[in-house]
Amino acid sequence: MWGILISLAIGALCGFLASIIMKSRGGLLFYMITGVLGGFVGSWIFGLIIRTDNLPGQIICGVLGTCLLIFLYRFFIDKKR
Repeated sequence: MWGILISLAIGALCGFLASIIMKSRGGLLFYMITGVLGGFVGSWIFGLIIRTDNLPGQIICGVLGTCLLIFLYRFFIDKKR
């Protein structure tokens, strides 16, 4: 139970930091969803380069993965920006 809550909290933090970097808007649910998905993507892509067995590595991978997801969303789906 605690693991899920900690993952959601780290995901929300990563989503929030990535939204600041990428200058996007969203609420807490948006931050959680994009942060958790970005954590999966980031650890899959950057897991070979960055150690992801500690909290700073997880946050770095999560933020980088979330930034990548926001970029891909803007590139392929949201053509208005």
